[in-house]
Amino acid sequence: MRTRMLALTSAACGAALLGAAALPASATGQGTGSRQEPEAAGVDATEATAAELLAEVRGCARISKGAYRTDSGSPEATVPVCDTTDAVFWKADMDIDCDGRRTRACNRKTDPYFLPETAFQSSRGEPLDSAVLPHVVVPGPGKVWDYRKSGLTGGSVVAVVYRDRVRYGVIGDTGPTGIIGEASYAMAKALGIDPDPSTGGAESGVTYIAFKNSRVSPIESRERARSRGAALAREFVGR
Repeated sequence: MRTRMLALTSAACGAALLGAAALPASATGQGTGSRQEPEAAGVDATEATAAELLAEVRGCARISKGAYRTDSGSPEATVPVCDTTDAVFWKADMDIDCDGRRTRACNRKTDPYFLPETAFQSSRGEPLDSAVLPHVVVPGPGKVWDYRKSGLTGGSVVAVVYRDRVRYGVIGDTGPTGIIGEASYAMAKALGIDPDPSTGGAESGVTYIAFKNSRVSPIESRERARSRGAALAREFVGR
């Protein structure tokens, strides 16, 4: 698991720089007292499979100016961000983001690097709930890559592939400018990865596919991200 030392300053800066990008308060939020949408039951046979998605990202047309480290202590930067017509992708590890709304799963006791905010906010203007909302962390804009120039923002749809599982979420937070490979507690749990922010995560084998110009609103709607993600994934694999 990544030592998230750099995330302390990065998330704070990200919140200041990107707070203006928070989605409008126009729909039911997922903050205190709001009702969470249930995950879709079962598996839709028409959805793109993990194997189909991975087949589309075998090669890499690098869009990043160099590569990222997967951890603050990694000796080498080995992970590029790759470009396609409709998406960008990277293959890395998964560290657990538990920042945002305080919950039983995500707080200063469970996560020594916990921060009570996320770079992007819910439609109610509140921090996202990492324990409930499947989301992905992208590196803050820097010299290696600026996600905003790739048609991405808070609420952009992301497909995450791990082993034979595909789960959909959104971009919900930003991290250190030189590190990549992080997703929320809820995303890890959905993929069958240990979501513990201190001891969990996956050391490798995680593929993140972020679809360009695919922002959903409200950002906290898991069902909208799932349905939009499934449709974009089918298009991505040529169905």
